[in-house]
Amino acid sequence: MAGGLEGQKALVFIEAGYEDLEFWVTAMRLREEGADVTVVGPKAKSEYTGKNGLLATSDEAAADVSADEFDIVVVPGGWAPDKLRRYESVTALVRAAYDQNKTVGLICHAGLVGISAGIVEGKRATGSLGIKDDLVNAGATWVDEPAFSDGNIVWGRVVDDIPAFCRELVAHAASR
Repeated sequence: MAGGLEGQKALVFIEAGYEDLEFWVTAMRLREEGADVTVVGPKAKSEYTGKNGLLATSDEAAADVSADEFDIVVVPGGWAPDKLRRYESVTALVRAAYDQNKTVGLICHAGLVGISAGIVEGKRATGSLGIKDDLVNAGATWVDEPAFSDGNIVWGRVVDDIPAFCRELVAHAASR
C-alpha cells in the first residue's frame, strides 16, 4: 500500500544533541508514508549522538543541498536547533523552503531555527516552553497546542506530541 507522500522528498536536519524520538519517529513516519528522506547535518556522512544516546548519520551537508530539491523540511528539537541555527547554510535553506511554500516542520526547540531563519514573525507558534519567550520576542503568537499548521509551517510542541505532529506534518505535505 502506497503512502500519502509517494514521490515527495523530505529533508530532516541532524546535529549533536538532537531529540532522539523527534528525529527518529518523524523520519520513520515520513518514510512509512513513502517520502524519500535525506538526513542533513553540518557535515556529510558524519555521525551525531542524540540527547538520549541514539546515533544517526547525515547523508549530506547543509551547504551541499538546496531547498529546490525538497518538498518537506523538518527540524527536530533537542539541543540541536541551538547549534543548527548558527550555520547560515541551515537558516538559508529553511528560509528558502519557507519562501518556496514548502512544508516546514518545527517541533520542540526547532522554533529557534525558525527564528534565526526569519520565518516566525506574525505566525502562531508552539514548542517547548523553554523557547516561548524567544518566539514571542521574534513576533510570533504563542499557542499551547500539541500540533497545528500556520501557512506552510507545521508546529509541534514536545516529545509527547510527536504523534500529533507527525499526523499534521503528513496531512499538510500530502495536501500540497
